[in-house]
Amino acid sequence: MNNAQNITDVTSETFDSLVIEQSKRVPVLVDYWADWCGPCQMQMPVLKKLVDSYDGKFVLAKVNTDEQSELAKAHGIRSLPTMRVYKNGEMVEEILAAQSESTLRILLDRYIERESDVIRARATAAWQQGRHSEALSLLHNAHLAEPDNHQLTLSYAELKMRQGQLDDAAELIASLPRDVRDEKEASRMSALLEFAMVTRDAPSMVELERVVDNNPDDLEARYQLAAWYVLDNRMEPALEAFMQLLQRDRGFRDDAGRKGLLAVFELLENEGELVNSYRRQLFTLLH
Repeated sequence: MNNAQNITDVTSETFDSLVIEQSKRVPVLVDYWADWCGPCQMQMPVLKKLVDSYDGKFVLAKVNTDEQSELAKAHGIRSLPTMRVYKNGEMVEEILAAQSESTLRILLDRYIERESDVIRARATAAWQQGRHSEALSLLHNAHLAEPDNHQLTLSYAELKMRQGQLDDAAELIASLPRDVRDEKEASRMSALLEFAMVTRDAPSMVELERVVDNNPDDLEARYQLAAWYVLDNRMEPALEAFMQLLQRDRGFRDDAGRKGLLAVFELLENEGELVNSYRRQLFTLLH
């Protein structure tokens, strides 16, 4: 395919047809730019590389804001470069400032269906049905076929972690570019992996609950139990366990109670009544 067909200049008159209507067939990335904008000029080679790489799976629509000032004003563009993704006739994502190739790949992959997306769905279904070896095999082969598909790498790492293959999961996460590792989903995986490392050689959750009930001052058991709670998505008891650690010994494992609380806050995206409640308790305890 001639990928020049997948890069188009958009005007006020053509925006509806080239962006809104076209996005009902394929995702459209709209790039608002200007000749005088240095970051815009730096971003363009990255965008062209992505157009070539994705080979028709998305269309790049360029809006020269000097020539199309009314269009930019109508769409509320206040800084350059601004990029927006349209799918099914609606804007689904906005990106401000120039971005790396890997960051843009993560963004585009949310809206572009690949064969690997079907494989990921099959692997998820197999895992949920207890066919763990099949799920791992599916993602292993897909990862070999698309090593630069960061979303796929994260999915594979998560199943490796769930299977207890923690070193393999850590290696997969470490293979990601630095800016990808800083993204929300990769940061979440890294946090979960740290908790999984805590439980690697720990007793079961039930055993640890029994230990803590019989000996509330066994801080190591309480710490391991908190990590199990996080992995089991039982965030309220996890927060309570970390709070108890902090109250009983601030210095335990180099302030593990406070660090655990903050890590769970991040996993809960720093919002919600549960986070607010424990954040208030943390503030009161520390001050």
